[in-house]
Amino acid sequence: MATRDWFWILLLGGIWGFSFIFNAILIRELGPLWVSALRVCIGALGCWVALFVMRKPVPRDPMLWLKLGALGWLAYSIPFALYPLAQGSLASGVAAIINALTPIMTVIISLFFRDGERASVLKFVGVVCGFTGVAILASPALQSGGNSQLWAIAACLGATICYAFSLNITRSFKSVEPTAFAVMALSGAGLSSAIVAFGFEGPPVITLPETWLAAFGIGLMATTFTFIIMYRILPRIGATNFSTVTFIAPVSAIIFGFVLLGEIILPTHLLGMLAIFIGLLMIDGRLPRLLGLRSRTAD
Repeated sequence: MATRDWFWILLLGGIWGFSFIFNAILIRELGPLWVSALRVCIGALGCWVALFVMRKPVPRDPMLWLKLGALGWLAYSIPFALYPLAQGSLASGVAAIINALTPIMTVIISLFFRDGERASVLKFVGVVCGFTGVAILASPALQSGGNSQLWAIAACLGATICYAFSLNITRSFKSVEPTAFAVMALSGAGLSSAIVAFGFEGPPVITLPETWLAAFGIGLMATTFTFIIMYRILPRIGATNFSTVTFIAPVSAIIFGFVLLGEIILPTHLLGMLAIFIGLLMIDGRLPRLLGLRSRTAD
């Protein structure tokens, strides 16, 4: 990749890692449903502004709006609520480590799609390594009887499953202009999320200025800005190179969580992250190429 592409990869990874810090700040005053609703609503507004600034056409097909709105609920609303819910019991860095399982979970889910990726021995090894990492992460909670932590880990895993399904479904919308895609998906998710949040958690009450800063930060920086950049560089560098973002986000979340929130990361957490990273390297082919291994694809 070119130097400018590495710059964007590092920047996006850092911002997405910091989104877990935003979540940790938001859950001090807001419930997880409103954390999700504010993120997608503010992100949608930002994408609308970008759409008009770039003079992109607004799709008029009502069925496309309905489909992408539903996809936005799966891809954004649900996982954006699960992570802050989990962070009530987990450190930001641990939640970000589990989020790095998304490519591994995508490999598993793609097996259930007709046009999904074909299975291979090395990818299967990568999946095993990834879930070994999750088991290592869960081991302190198992030893101490921390049921809340186990439930929080399960919530983070649920979010990665949502991401995996949505990534596979997104393939069928390749003809939709990227910014318009983000606008429709986020708008549908934002409207439905706000209704659900109001129904279950009542109107949001925000008294602290840092809560507002975190809401606009996660909405505009971690959603609008990153989505626009992502859709622009993804066709140029490819999915494999772009997947390196998943290595950077957990590291930045751990560093920011330690420095800004005083969170403690155990050696067990780092060991779990190492196992997950090895799994990612096996799945995207970097480690097999480095070791000179070849994988056979299952028929």
